[in-house]
Amino acid sequence: MHFTSERRLDDGTLEREFTLGEIPGTLWTPRSDVPVPLVLMAHNNGLPKSQSRLVARGRTTAAHGYAVATIDAAGCGDRPRSAAEEQARADLRRALQAGEPVDDIFESLIGPLVEKAVPDWRTTLDALLELPGIGGPVGYSGWTALGIRLAAEDSRIAAAGFFAGGFVPRAQREEARQITVPLLFLLQWDDEGNPRQRALDLFDAFGSKEKTLHANLGGHTGTPWFEVEDGGRFYDRHLK
Repeated sequence: MHFTSERRLDDGTLEREFTLGEIPGTLWTPRSDVPVPLVLMAHNNGLPKSQSRLVARGRTTAAHGYAVATIDAAGCGDRPRSAAEEQARADLRRALQAGEPVDDIFESLIGPLVEKAVPDWRTTLDALLELPGIGGPVGYSGWTALGIRLAAEDSRIAAAGFFAGGFVPRAQREEARQITVPLLFLLQWDDEGNPRQRALDLFDAFGSKEKTLHANLGGHTGTPWFEVEDGGRFYDRHLK
């Protein structure tokens, strides 16, 4: 892992950009005399790590006493995209404009993104846990489809906060039954792109004995900011 820049924020959090092979990432760490737990933070459906709401979530979570990392995994953010991914995105835009069904297109786009992203996240997790000042346990926050696969494959994930707004492929809907870690699931009740019943069915499918659903009125991008604060308390219960 090679750090390419760093700056100290007003609250004392250290914000560093890094590269790990071809993987670019950002790491926020609070001032602390002891190793702190780690939260992996991913944006829904592979949007860039520089997205303003993700950066704000990362900084706020770090201020709660966590190391927080986000990356642009393969096919995500500014990483190169395959011809198949570009075609799927073009097909998606066309279908949305025409008011046509989009589930099959999402399946062809998001499924491969998850398959490619998980190895990059696990490689990053390996490297982060070797850094001084970062210990376990490990939490996850964000993109549901990726988080399901990551938690199913990597036992180091001890708690997860999922955003219900992203499309979840059939494979991950099945894998949801394998997820047993404590879970916080955020649902926007009026999300125009994610049928409410599908999200409720997914919540029901998770195998966790401790799982909490927070539903708020509003559309896809309307998740209230206080949910970030509630998320901090969720991680406090399970990672500290």
